[in-house]
Amino acid sequence: MPQTLEGQLVVAISSRALFDFEEENKLFEETDDKAYMELQLDRMEEPARPGVAFPLVKKLLAFNTGAAKRVEVVILSRNDPVSGLRVFNSAKKAGLKVERGVFTKGRSPFEYLRPLGASLFLSALEKDVRAALLAGFPAARVYPDSASLADLHPDEIRIAFDGDAVLFSDEAEQVYQKKDLQAFHKHESRRARLPLPEGPFKPFLDALIHLQNHAGDSPMRIRTALVTARSAPAHERAIRTLMAWDIAVDEAMFLGGLQKAEFLRAFQPDFFFDDQTGHCDAAAEVSPTGHVVSGVSNQLPKQKS
Repeated sequence: MPQTLEGQLVVAISSRALFDFEEENKLFEETDDKAYMELQLDRMEEPARPGVAFPLVKKLLAFNTGAAKRVEVVILSRNDPVSGLRVFNSAKKAGLKVERGVFTKGRSPFEYLRPLGASLFLSALEKDVRAALLAGFPAARVYPDSASLADLHPDEIRIAFDGDAVLFSDEAEQVYQKKDLQAFHKHESRRARLPLPEGPFKPFLDALIHLQNHAGDSPMRIRTALVTARSAPAHERAIRTLMAWDIAVDEAMFLGGLQKAEFLRAFQPDFFFDDQTGHCDAAAEVSPTGHVVSGVSNQLPKQKS
């Protein structure tokens, strides 16, 4: 019987998101792929330092106990296959049980998300993240230099999500950006009992809840938070949407425009996902951060014909 990843939470992750390859990447950007490959070969036996998503991956893999395989982590990288050896070597020496990888030597790897059935894609390259989101997969551009808080809660994974354009669609955000805050509140109050359409990260939240509910004898637990700029009266539609989805987050913060960073410092997440670069820039100072490049705030400028 062929093996299958069905029923598992599958995280597809680039080598730069899992390990600190910023020095190597800088060489690639300043020279060419040949120099990059030669440097990776020279450092083949030198384990790479942990990257921004390393602590999250380590905690997720802790859900695998005994014969129960609940999480699969797959390297999905633009690296060449030979450079990929260093990624696998680094994972082995770090004690990460990573067994699968796809290396595309410069080509976009997002096409492989579908056969993997990926629940999440993390990459440092924005164009790959955009492609993944357009294909319908939860994806975020990681901030490689983000602060790390993972050691504070070794037996708990803490994930924080923005609301509009992340867990929810950007329907309401479009109203705010086209008009103003007053119009936004009016729009949301009128639709308070109408659930918002799903956003790009709703499937990942579903996968986390499934993982928590089937944790078995794993010592790990998951704590989730909604961290949104919404405030009353617009809070009601967000809460009712989660209720309609039969989803209960552990914490909800309706901040009404207050800076999110200090609240994230208090929540101490293993990762925070937001669609606004301003929020992400500030959040990266206090926690691992992923930019969800979706919605009206992340539209590319139209090219002149």
